[in-house]
Amino acid sequence: MSADPARVEIIALAGLPEIQAGDDLAALIGDALAATPGALPLAPGDVVVVTQKVVSKAEGAVVDLRTVEPRPDAVTWAERWDRDPRAIEVVLREARRVVRMEKGVLITETPQGFVCANGGVDASNVGPASGDLVTLLPVDPDASAAGIRAALRTRFGADLAVVISDSFGRPWRWGIVDVALGVAGLHPLEDLRGVPDADGRVMKTTVRAVADEIASAAELALGKTAGRPVALVRGANPPLGEDSIQSALIPADTDLFR
Repeated sequence: MSADPARVEIIALAGLPEIQAGDDLAALIGDALAATPGALPLAPGDVVVVTQKVVSKAEGAVVDLRTVEPRPDAVTWAERWDRDPRAIEVVLREARRVVRMEKGVLITETPQGFVCANGGVDASNVGPASGDLVTLLPVDPDASAAGIRAALRTRFGADLAVVISDSFGRPWRWGIVDVALGVAGLHPLEDLRGVPDADGRVMKTTVRAVADEIASAAELALGKTAGRPVALVRGANPPLGEDSIQSALIPADTDLFR
């Protein structure tokens, strides 16, 4: 990784249409890069951050709730906490395990290994059929990121990194922040253990969640209601290389909260 950046620039890309299943998302992102002032030419270390919602919609990871028959337990729990029992059923179907299910909060572990509220199943920003549709997480977010990266590299002749992002809550703090669900072209972590700090003291535990920080920074420009699902982050200088978001997940045998 290069020296710490003095300036980070975040450019929300304009002009992406409502994404439908089967759309060539990488081509549409390329069009948006070409149409957004200041985005081109791409610079070394640039990162394209793509929100999970448009990736899921393009890949068809969508469920029509009108086709879902909830189990009795889902109905009972949903009625108690004023939730849609069909959406609860989808969350339970998608769960590798249920971590917590009480006080109106349903936390599960997803097939990808993420622990999050509602298993990443989301009814917001799904388009004209809002209320009847929910999106699921991409089956393989790393592969989604790699496909977009390869297409953009072919089109623009420049290598760059791609992060697939989504909003997660956090234990012990209110509010959501965007984190990385998938990466391509960068390491999600920067391991600073063994590196001296500004005072010369060797750090023993510091590992920066670089991909999560980039995802969260991009969200400040994208927002939740502006219809901007892709941003270009320039100047963050992440540690580049081939990796997987799995590197950022704590293994079960070292998880203190399992």
